[in-house]
Amino acid sequence: MPLTRRSFLTRSAAAAGAATVLPQSLFGRTNKAGANDRITVAGIGLGRRGRRLLRSFLDESDVRFVAIADVQQTNREIIRRTVNRHYGNEDCAAYSDMREILDRQDIDAVVIATADRWHGTASIMAARAGKDIFCEKPCAMTIEEARQLDEEVKKAGRIFQGGMQRRNVANFEVAVALARSGKLGKLHTLHAGIWLPQPVRPDLPGEPEPPADELDWNAWLGPAPYRPYNQEYVRGQWRYYDGLSAGWGLHDWASHTANLCQWAADADDTVPVDYWTEDDRLCARYANGLKLVMRVAGQVEDDGWLGLGSCPVRFEGDDGWVEAGDTGKIALSNESLLDEPPPEVFGIDATKHIREFLDAVKTRGATACDSTITRHTEIACHASAINWKLGRELTFDPATESFPGDDEANALRSRPRREPFTI
Repeated sequence: MPLTRRSFLTRSAAAAGAATVLPQSLFGRTNKAGANDRITVAGIGLGRRGRRLLRSFLDESDVRFVAIADVQQTNREIIRRTVNRHYGNEDCAAYSDMREILDRQDIDAVVIATADRWHGTASIMAARAGKDIFCEKPCAMTIEEARQLDEEVKKAGRIFQGGMQRRNVANFEVAVALARSGKLGKLHTLHAGIWLPQPVRPDLPGEPEPPADELDWNAWLGPAPYRPYNQEYVRGQWRYYDGLSAGWGLHDWASHTANLCQWAADADDTVPVDYWTEDDRLCARYANGLKLVMRVAGQVEDDGWLGLGSCPVRFEGDDGWVEAGDTGKIALSNESLLDEPPPEVFGIDATKHIREFLDAVKTRGATACDSTITRHTEIACHASAINWKLGRELTFDPATESFPGDDEANALRSRPRREPFTI
């Protein structure tokens, strides 16, 4: 069945009245599945973040987690033991090759939490294999891969949820609802907390590879350019190396915060058209004149930016502003905008986001970060990263997803996948 283009929580205030009343669904789960509606789930590349996601999946009574695929033996064993301990059996299968999971007809959905380089490629492979997909962000390594992912998911009729879980975290939901309700007046500036991109680092010196059954180094690299093995990559020090992280590191937080700004701006089906840099801020402008500012998250300045923890956002209008961050708190230009604060939920909590995904798997309904919403978020981030990389103003055409007449910028819209990890 075709996917709905977007879903928006009906949380905006009524046109009349001074305060926004929070819906009761913010305070607890409203949808529990019956025992006969079980969803069979498997994991692909579940490291530190993946283990957090695993716990949320295991806590759902309608999920049966049956398999893990990971090129690292240590990760495979941690996940296998965790799952078996949870269920009290030895049924969780462990594979080094994700294709063994994708070939299993009994698996309904996959959780992809590899590092950046594999997200888009693995998601496309999963869609073609008929699996529904929960994929950690950033979901695409390039503008072109974001397009490919969206088209393949829709072609296969699969449910997709990008891992931008803050769309289902209470204070961010309320902040967006206020921005869209009109209570802040006409929006003029959106602020997204980020880590700034970094120059590409030279490859680490080569070391002897571990045995293949402990780590398949070639598969670990996957579509990324080949380089000799070094244990620091595998220990998590892979960011800022060629082809290993998206947008030279920009997407680490921008995939979350730009996503929320897109939502607040009612711009899930488009991206900004102009990109430039002001000091250490990456700026963009939508066709309607609304400004997006990507700025260092922890840098408190004299313009009122509070930075409420990691991944903060701020939405400013002619009549007021609202700010939210991973502390779970919300700040307002006028406390009367809300009759009560939202429940404080830490921003990395994916519980509701996963529940929404599971419900959509059953109903074939919408998710907060479907493949099209994810596509435009990642493209906006990549366009900003290209602006930073080239150090000059850029113009982008959302219709063609290209930089008109700019060969240098257009050359950065895509990159080849290394053989044999092609699509």
